[in-house]
Formats: sequence, C-alpha cells, structure tokens
Amino acid sequence: MCSASDGGRSPEAAGTDERRRRRVLWSLPTGLYVIGSRADRRWNLMTASWVTQVATEPTLIGVGVEATALTHELIAAGGIFAVSLLPRAERTLVRSFVKPASAVAVDPRTGRGTIQGAAVHAERTGAPVLDVAAAWLDCELRHTVALGSHSWFVGEVVDAAFGPAGEGLPILRMEDTRMHYGG
Repeated sequence: MCSASDGGRSPEAAGTDERRRRRVLWSLPTGLYVIGSRADRRWNLMTASWVTQVATEPTLIGVGVEATALTHELIAAGGIFAVSLLPRAERTLVRSFVKPASAVAVDPRTGRGTIQGAAVHAERTGAPVLDVAAAWLDCELRHTVALGSHSWFVGEVVDAAFGPAGEGLPILRMEDTRMHYGG
C-alpha cells in the first residue's frame, strides 16, 4: 500500500521516476569545462559542467562547485577562478581533473607549470589556465550563494582570450564524452 507522503506511488514506481528524472536532467545541453583555482601556493583544476554567463554589465560568470570540493575551498579563500574551454579534441583530458590534483608543479613567481601533467599558466588573477584551452575566462569572485550540496560562485570576467589555435575550434560538451553529472 502506498502512503500519502509518496504521492500514492509504489516504491518501484518511485524508483522509475527517479531514473527518468536523472535521464531527463542528463539530456540538458551542457558544456564541459575545467575550472582553475588558487589560494596562496595551493593550485587545482576541476572538471565542471555548471558554468554560464549570468550578466553582461558587468560581465559575470557563474560556476557551480560542490561544497566539499577542494576547488570550493580555494575559490572561497583565494577569491579568483578561471574557466578553460577545451577543444573537443581534448575530451580525454577532463578525466584528469575529476579528483583533487595530486601532482602540482607550478612556479608561483611565473604561474607556469603542470597540474596532473597538463601544462598550465596563470593569467591576470593568478588562477591556472590550461595551455591547450580553446579559450579562457579569468574571473574575480563577486558573489557566493550556498545552495545545499553546491555553491554558486559568481565572478566578474577581468580578462579573456582565445587559445593559440585561435577562434573557431569546436568546444567540448558533456555529450562528447560518456560522463554524466547531476540529477
């Protein structure tokens, strides 16, 4: 028998509804990005899918970051982040950044080095940007909104550019990989 609290659905129906909800949420068109963060001499890169422009004047970018993630800690402490937009050809690279970086070799004076073996450089804010990025956005933190499991960090874009290959490279999207997140 079903109770009023579950809408009268059986446990099997509730499980089917949950699976359907996840599949629909996974169907939302989503980019796949790498967020660079830094606080003092601590650096990290993190794969992320929740990135969007939220205002034009000033130009603000929002990124969703899990509250328990190292990137969350570094953005909150350092007040900066960068978003690397990757070319589709780099689809395997994003898997290197699904866990906190364990191999960081960045010169704090120059901002050049490697994280998880990937070449990085720092731009205006000092947050790491992947050298292979098709484009990047360098941001200073302006707002933080706690949203349960995640926080929404809103940064003002203080610098942006296309990578060495120039404008026009197809940008990596979630559907270009077998990765799923959210739901």
